[in-house]
Amino acid sequence: MESLRRIRDNAKIYIEELSHNGFQQIFDHIDQLKIKNGVDRLGLDKFIEQCAYLAAGSGVISGSGGMITMVIGIPMDFINLVTQQFRITMAIMYYYRGTYEIDFNEFMRLVATSLRVEAGVAVTKTMMEGIAEKMLRIFGTRTAERLIPIVGAAIGGTTNYLFIKRMAVLVKQMQMEPVVIQVN
Repeated sequence: MESLRRIRDNAKIYIEELSHNGFQQIFDHIDQLKIKNGVDRLGLDKFIEQCAYLAAGSGVISGSGGMITMVIGIPMDFINLVTQQFRITMAIMYYYRGTYEIDFNEFMRLVATSLRVEAGVAVTKTMMEGIAEKMLRIFGTRTAERLIPIVGAAIGGTTNYLFIKRMAVLVKQMQMEPVVIQVN
């Protein structure tokens, strides 16, 4: 009972840290010009495929050695998964909008919508915490399977790959929907 309470408390702290600083830091460290150049060079679908493989790679590593690699690999895998999700979102936004410079607040509203987190006009602390909580919940559902060496690698790599591919489909659908502006 005590260990469950400690896990829950640690998760709350991690959610707060991720929502306050983590997303902004990950966003700031992504070179948007490199994403533009990658999409221009490879095309959108191949760029998404590349991101999915990068996500799969960290999933394989974190699950390859069971408990030993999982303890070290899970945080790195999570950061890589968030980074790849951000990269594909930026790539899709560039592809459909024609501009690669994206504002953090606009970007986080799209990420929130793609994860089905309530997103208002302004990026709020509650919305950022909702995104962090949703991502940790998605990520946490696969953690137990990674305890088994080799099998965990296959599960980690496959689930990361499929997550990035599904997110790409959702973000593409959202970008293709026309925006209707009502004039009175």
